[in-house]
Amino acid sequence: MPTDGFHTPGSRGRPRVVRSAPHHARLGRTDRTPLGRWFWEIDRVLVMLVLVLVAIGLVAVAAASPASAQRYSDFSHKMASLHYFWRQVMWLILGLPVMFMTSLLPRDSARRIAMGVGIFCFVTLLFIPLFGVEANGAKRWINIVGFQFQPSEFLKPCYVVGLAWLLSLRNVDRSLPVMRISAAATAVIAGLLMLQPDFGQTVIFGGIWFVLMLLAGAPVRIIGWLIAVGVGAVLGAYAFYSVARTRINAFLFGEGDSYQVESAHKTITNGGFFGTGPGGGEAKFHLPEAHTDYIFSVIGEEFGLITCLAVALLYAAIVVRVFVRLLDEEDDFVLLASAGLAAQFGMQAVINIAVNVGLAPSKGMTLPFISYGGSSMIAVSAGFGLLLAFTRRNPAAKRSPYIVTRT
Repeated sequence: MPTDGFHTPGSRGRPRVVRSAPHHARLGRTDRTPLGRWFWEIDRVLVMLVLVLVAIGLVAVAAASPASAQRYSDFSHKMASLHYFWRQVMWLILGLPVMFMTSLLPRDSARRIAMGVGIFCFVTLLFIPLFGVEANGAKRWINIVGFQFQPSEFLKPCYVVGLAWLLSLRNVDRSLPVMRISAAATAVIAGLLMLQPDFGQTVIFGGIWFVLMLLAGAPVRIIGWLIAVGVGAVLGAYAFYSVARTRINAFLFGEGDSYQVESAHKTITNGGFFGTGPGGGEAKFHLPEAHTDYIFSVIGEEFGLITCLAVALLYAAIVVRVFVRLLDEEDDFVLLASAGLAAQFGMQAVINIAVNVGLAPSKGMTLPFISYGGSSMIAVSAGFGLLLAFTRRNPAAKRSPYIVTRT
């Protein structure tokens, strides 16, 4: 008699064997501890792809650190050349636990916490014009109890979750004006961002809103109005926002200071297809913000255009993986929140890469999990933790379990 089954009486009194899962599977998949459930429910492919990005980011920041340290910090002592690398290690030590702890949360808890943090960040955003810390001609940072952070970075994933929850209410009560409320909230946030000013983040928030409106089933007439409003917003920024006008003119017509764009182009093409090798880059020393906004160009110089293509495909794989995983999702909120977080992640990567290769004017946008930065790293980690929490699936929910029956 096989030993891997249960003995049950048959129709004529003989025992009948109903096969069960193997012993090692019972020990794993039936583990009901929070950590055990997390291990089997989490999308481990997404986790692996993100960890690859993190590893690439550490190598890239180490490559860019000497150039940025020479430009922005004291280069008189030996360790200064890796100043930004060691600080990035510190931010990862803080950021990765935030991502994994957030991914452990049940969906309802993740939604409530995200919306609470979002309200706090929105209130903080209101005070930036008055009490914000100015850097490079813009007030985007605020200091609270000695900790300086950028509220808009943390607001992005929380905004996605709040907007997804709001739009999901439309299926509960069709009379609720959720689209108008979402439009008003997005307009207020965009106005506050432009006061800093921060045109790049405004584009991200507007893009997220547009994507979620499409997924929520907005009528074609509304979509047309959204496109018209988007075009009008860009034209308005060009007319009334001098920094945007200068950068657009430099990008389209070559007018004004195009030093950043030209330096990025020289850096990313200097290494050819296979790069100069780690530490062999020279053009990076003439590149502003090599460790943040233009780190993709540093990757191109030292590791080659082939590596740049691989990094771009890695971001695409993450976004595609999320959307494929959502194909059979039935919960409207989970669908919208997960798609919105993936869209935010992908849009930020696309904008940064487009700026580095000369397809878009400079916007000061970091490359997720690769660029140096404290607020950026922790906020991206928290946002991806929310994405992992919302895309968790019970592996036993869609398979036919072995059931002991009696006949």
